[in-house]
Amino acid sequence: MLIAGVDEAGRGPLVGNVVAAAVILNPEKPIEGLADSKKLSEKKRNALYELILRDALAYHIAFASPAEIDELNILHASMLAMKRAVEGLAIQPEHVLVDGNRLPVWHYSAEAIVKGDAKEACISAASILAKVTRDEEMVALDALHPDYGFAKHKGYPTKVHMEQLNILGPLPEHRRSFGPVRALCSQPDLF
Repeated sequence: MLIAGVDEAGRGPLVGNVVAAAVILNPEKPIEGLADSKKLSEKKRNALYELILRDALAYHIAFASPAEIDELNILHASMLAMKRAVEGLAIQPEHVLVDGNRLPVWHYSAEAIVKGDAKEACISAASILAKVTRDEEMVALDALHPDYGFAKHKGYPTKVHMEQLNILGPLPEHRRSFGPVRALCSQPDLF
């Protein structure tokens, strides 16, 4: 049976896309060391990312934009990104395992698994692809706007991010519906 694992990265940050990945692993090419991406070092995640791209039967990485997040809310935008990831697979799965406790609205046979990224290898693989992709987006955004420190905090509402956001104001990539950004946007005379 072709089983796809799906996970997302970037629900909590104040800036950027929410990223989802879907992966169908190749049973003839097992990948050692797959685990929840948050529990792996950056070096290990990056090495596994390359192995997944090389050895998986199929994978697809998809996004929901800050505008979609603001329009739909972060939960529904995450579901949309996961749906796009599965629909984008070159090989369509017979069953889908989704990290978490909710499923996107779709026609796939599927199961939501709480902490699935630590229990199912295919979800772990999806978790790694999503996190590495999201982190790379933040490094790229940091190159464009180095004063915000995105390469370090990855868009999360850290003290440094909040200080810079208050000084410099929100970027187009900031999520306007998230409280700290919304509060700043309601004071247009500041920027």
